Amino acid sequence: MTVLILTCRQDVTADMVVAGLHERDVPLLRFDPADLPDEADLSAEYLKGDLHGYLATDGRLLSMDSLRSIWVRRPGEPAAHAPEASPWLTRETGQALYGMLLSTEARWMNHPSMATQARCKPWQLRIAHRSGFAVPATLVTTFPRVAREFAAQYRDVVVKSASGPPPGDPPVILPTTRIGPETDFAGVAAAPTLLQEYIAKRADIRLTFVGGTLFAARKIAASGQVDGRYGDTDHVWEAVAVSHRISRAVHEYTSLAGLAYGAFDFAEDAEGVWWFLECNQGGQFGFIELETGQPIAAAVASWLASSVA
Repeated sequence: MTVLILTCRQDVTADMVVAGLHERDVPLLRFDPADLPDEADLSAEYLKGDLHGYLATDGRLLSMDSLRSIWVRRPGEPAAHAPEASPWLTRETGQALYGMLLSTEARWMNHPSMATQARCKPWQLRIAHRSGFAVPATLVTTFPRVAREFAAQYRDVVVKSASGPPPGDPPVILPTTRIGPETDFAGVAAAPTLLQEYIAKRADIRLTFVGGTLFAARKIAASGQVDGRYGDTDHVWEAVAVSHRISRAVHEYTSLAGLAYGAFDFAEDAEGVWWFLECNQGGQFGFIELETGQPIAAAVASWLASSVA
């Protein structure tokens, strides 16, 4: 039985898991949807309720009958590499590819429908609250007056993107920014804006969930640091224990979200409380493993290699 890894050609994190699967002698196929249909081919026949599907790339042919699991790591946009790329070709190719893969009995990390839902940050916050996490007060609005009232109430807030940096070449850096109640909120009317109560943190926490196993790491934050992705703190990530309360909340969250994998980000305050910031259903883990030595790639490989439903 074969593991299918959907990712781009340059992905060091995927390389780590590929190595782990090779160590286990597990057959795998690494495939970028962007290569279809120019550098790859597929065929799916639906006959009397049965699927006979095949995916061909790099001289290899994968039968859907032999598919064990699918890891959606960092796939390119379907047909992106086609000579005549277009939005229509992307939709057609995506329908064909994912329609075929969704028709199999393979296990997903993560299932596309669950992943799409899990990427919605406002939805994340609601599920995080239900799961028992500490969640900062948050507002998403296009009303300048409401934004001003929120900032006046909490006095110290941050503004951040709900969906990540906007597309562009070169990429746009969009860090979380700390603002005060004196800010001019007129621009809120131009697009939905996410404001959140500022949490004065002493450390950043990254907790990686892999099929039920938890790997937590902690890095001391610089004084006044807002966005842990930017700025050098002169500290490194170190493995840290997970409390029973956080463990229970993580398992509840991933169960409600239908996730087999999730990268949780928390802000640890002066009292040691872990405040939920987000859960990235496709988040990186390579940098955490390299600094802490935690066997995250091996855990992903083991999950993908398992036949347990």
